[in-house]
Amino acid sequence: MAQPYDFLAEWFEILNDDCDYSLWSQYFISGLAALGAGKRGLELGCGSGAFTRALSREGYEMTGADLSAPMLSKARDLAQAEGVRAEFVLADAARLAVPSRFDFILSPNDCFNYIPGKGLLPAFRKIYAALRSGGIFWFDVSSEYKLREKVANNMFADDRDDVTYLAFNTLKEDRVETDITLFVREGELFRRHDERHTRYIHGEEALRSALEAAGFDVLSAEGHLGAPKEGSDRLNLICRRR
Repeated sequence: MAQPYDFLAEWFEILNDDCDYSLWSQYFISGLAALGAGKRGLELGCGSGAFTRALSREGYEMTGADLSAPMLSKARDLAQAEGVRAEFVLADAARLAVPSRFDFILSPNDCFNYIPGKGLLPAFRKIYAALRSGGIFWFDVSSEYKLREKVANNMFADDRDDVTYLAFNTLKEDRVETDITLFVREGELFRRHDERHTRYIHGEEALRSALEAAGFDVLSAEGHLGAPKEGSDRLNLICRRR
C-alpha cells in the first residue's frame, strides 16, 4: 500500500474544491494582519500549496514545507502555472529544522492530526525554535467531534469524470484509520491506487498543555473560519511564542 498522498496529491485540490480555498485563505490573511504577524511565513504541511500561493499573492514571503514529495511536486507545478513565487521544501512537521527563523508558521488542514499525542510536545518545541521571539503559530486539527461522530466508522465517496475517490474510516482508541482507494482514468481504463492515512484525535486540553509546555501562549481557540468551536469540524489554535 502506498504512503499517504503518493497518488492523492495529484487530485487533492480537485477533490476538495468544495472547501472554498479563497474564503479559507482570507480568514488567515485577515487574522495574520490583525496580529501584526510580519511578512515572512512558513506553511507547514502545505500539501499542494493552496494557502502558500494565496498568501504569496498577498505579498507574504512564503515557504511551503511538506513530508510528501508528490505533494511538493504538485505544489511547485501549481505555483509555476499561476506565476506565484514561493519556495517549497521537504520537511517533517514532527522534526522541523530550519536555517533561519520565521515571523509566523501556519499549519492548516489536519497536519497535526498525523502526529500522535506523544509527538506533539517535541514537534511544538521544534516549531518554537523556528519562530522569532513573539512569532505566531497558527494551526488547526480536525476536531474530536468531527473524527469521532462524523468520520469514524463511516464511508465517503466522490465520483468525477477522471477520478473516483473512496474512503473507508475505522475508529481506533486514539485515532481514525482511513483506507483510501482512487480509480484514475488512463485512456479508456481506470487504474486503482490505495493509500492508508492515520489521523490522531487531539482534544483542546491536551493541545493547550503541550503548547504551553513548549513555550507558547494560546491567544485564541476557535472553530472553522472563526466560528464557535463547539460543534465545529475544526479547532484552530492561534498562539504566540513567548
